[in-house]
Amino acid sequence: MGKVPAYDAVVIVSFGGPEGPSEVEPFLANVTAGRDIGAERLAVVARQYHHFGGVSPLNAQCRRLRTALARRLAAAGLDLPVYWGNRNWVPYLADAVGEMAEAGHRRALAVVTSAYSSYSGCRQYLDDIETARAAVGEAAPAIDKVRAYYDHPGFVEPFADAVAAARG
Repeated sequence: MGKVPAYDAVVIVSFGGPEGPSEVEPFLANVTAGRDIGAERLAVVARQYHHFGGVSPLNAQCRRLRTALARRLAAAGLDLPVYWGNRNWVPYLADAVGEMAEAGHRRALAVVTSAYSSYSGCRQYLDDIETARAAVGEAAPAIDKVRAYYDHPGFVEPFADAVAAARG
């Protein structure tokens, strides 16, 4: 077994989402860039966001995850700053990688908020990480992604417990 790399930062990588009505259409433009998505379909999706005040819950969840992860790492005696960057909306992943580079970080561990192994849930995030690193240039830290965790007991057991509780 090889030596475990020494990490000096963690970055949460997520999809992103609008945080107000004025952000919905620009966010959807980012998500659908390069795809032939009809205006009617985009209007339907925009209405769904506007139904909830134009706010996706994802960014707030990522903020809570960032805080909780930083606390757990500190409690374990690990001095690792936790950054956060999104694929489709602010804060963008390239900006987070730039912040890590400016702080002098050389190797980071990426925690992607999608637990699943698929193109959009895994491979595309690897591509996003490499695109962000390329945008930052040679100063960008190396970034390793945590494996897909859809089958990890800590992820699966709460779902199983909830199903069991619902069944009575």
